[in-house]
Amino acid sequence: MARMIPAIERVRRARLLIQKARDFPVPADTGRYDLSYIAGVKDLLRQAIDLIKFIPNSPSATPELKSEVAEIYKEAEQAEKEILHR
Repeated sequence: MARMIPAIERVRRARLLIQKARDFPVPADTGRYDLSYIAGVKDLLRQAIDLIKFIPNSPSATPELKSEVAEIYKEAEQAEKEILHR
């Protein structure tokens, strides 16, 4: 059985994944429009969202934690726009 990850750790990991998506190397020959590059960035952002998407539904989630989750959703959306839709 998999070990349960605390919500605070999930938030931290989600932010790291968003930063990893921002740092994902752009291919020199094809640029930002390379399909594997786009898929890699979207996969990292999806992983970040998947880590936190159930936190607001948990009974132990505090309002502060819920607001952090909302901020991460905004960060992920903004990161996708900045990375892929320049």
